[in-house]
Amino acid sequence: MSGRHGGQAGWESDWQPRATLENLRRRAQILQRIRVFFAQRGVWEVETPTLSAAALSSPAIDSFATRYTGPGHAAGVNLYLHTSPEFAMKRLLAAGSGPIYQLGKVFRQGEAGRRHNPEFTLLEWYRPGLDHHQLMDEVEALVAPILGLAGRAQRLSYREAFLRFAGLDPFAASIAELRATAQRLDIQGFDAGEARDSWLDLILSHRIEPQLGCAGLCFLTDYPASQAALARLSPDNPVVAERFELYFQGVELANGFHELGGSAEQRRRFESELAQRAAQGRETPPLDERLLAALEAGLPDCAGVALGVDRVVMLALGARSLDEVIAFTIDNC
Repeated sequence: MSGRHGGQAGWESDWQPRATLENLRRRAQILQRIRVFFAQRGVWEVETPTLSAAALSSPAIDSFATRYTGPGHAAGVNLYLHTSPEFAMKRLLAAGSGPIYQLGKVFRQGEAGRRHNPEFTLLEWYRPGLDHHQLMDEVEALVAPILGLAGRAQRLSYREAFLRFAGLDPFAASIAELRATAQRLDIQGFDAGEARDSWLDLILSHRIEPQLGCAGLCFLTDYPASQAALARLSPDNPVVAERFELYFQGVELANGFHELGGSAEQRRRFESELAQRAAQGRETPPLDERLLAALEAGLPDCAGVALGVDRVVMLALGARSLDEVIAFTIDNC
């Protein structure tokens, strides 16, 4: 028997790292720059568990599940590999940590390809006292030098992007208009039914995202409230959430929020997401009651962001895929 996952011939030809050693050295230098950046700004590095008793409720993300059997849990307990350290970091914030960051591995089911690997490196940080606009400034200050960019990043609202690149208002368009727009833009092979956000995501990913950040960094801001379960709503327009994403050369790099602090509202949003998962026939993981208790105790007014480090390294090195900047991917781990 031979091949990548069976027989001696497969292992003999597949033990080497996919990325070159030079790319891995340059990756290490970028990680060092990130840590120096935060040290200079008084943001301290934390570590939180990779395993959690709860999982993200988002219909767009699935977690890896495992089971622990040992002292205190003879019958076994279900655990999840975290998709982000956000919930544990917010517990630290509620305990009074002040500004913190974490640089480490996270895990997401079903994500593999040129720009995806189910295990990837995420940089996440939180800034008490800042809103999402101020945090965008800091994200730019970190990322632009790594990518060798000069000049101010563009800031484009979600509505402006849809009007400019898809020719419709995402907040006013009907399902029929969204479907017709997808057809007009030649987005084929998909039918989102009556799921409004799914139609918007299709148009965003197929038509709009490739246009973002072509000449430099671009922040996409003011997302629909239905697409930001962890963000505050705009006090001026409650259909808009205080959320942003960062793009460069059509690649999404970061996702940030002015963080929601209300425990009751956060529970309501989580339960709404779980209902969506149940309607789709998917697993409904337990809510993170410790996070909700931390929010009830009091989360400081803060903004937070998660940055995909592998993608930043890929673009900084001029690579075409994550295989070129990750030592071992899902195909040869």
